[in-house]
Amino acid sequence: MNIQIITVGKLKEKYLIQGIAEYTKRLNAYAKITMVEVSDEKAPEILSDAEMVQVKQKEGERILAKVADDVHLIALAIDGKQKSSEEFAEGLDRLATYGKSKVAFVIGGSLGLSEAVLKRSNEKLSFGKLTLPHQLMRLVLVEQVYRAFRINRGEPYHK
Repeated sequence: MNIQIITVGKLKEKYLIQGIAEYTKRLNAYAKITMVEVSDEKAPEILSDAEMVQVKQKEGERILAKVADDVHLIALAIDGKQKSSEEFAEGLDRLATYGKSKVAFVIGGSLGLSEAVLKRSNEKLSFGKLTLPHQLMRLVLVEQVYRAFRINRGEPYHK
């Protein structure tokens, strides 16, 4: 399986970089993992609604430029479907079984994802109602993908 994680903004925190590197290394035994960062749109701290839409649109264009037509796109969104780790693992396994070997997850910037990205997405996934920094979400996502592969192979880890 080829898994792409597309994110907005550059990761700067050393502890997050190290954690993501560790899980990416572990995942190499199960899948090809590619991390893609697109630049975030520079904007003032306080934005009007129209300016927020414009920022998300520009970031969305950068995201969609990285998504191939044959990719199953999963958008991380607070209003997406919540799943247990086992349900998440089952969903990845189902994608692989039915020929969807190219999967991309997309994590938006601090304002979220554009309508265009959400429309292109095949599904929306939520890791809960809590708001997490998008940089931290990268680590949470890569750990859950690793956990899913371990669950699907019946290997110890997830409990």
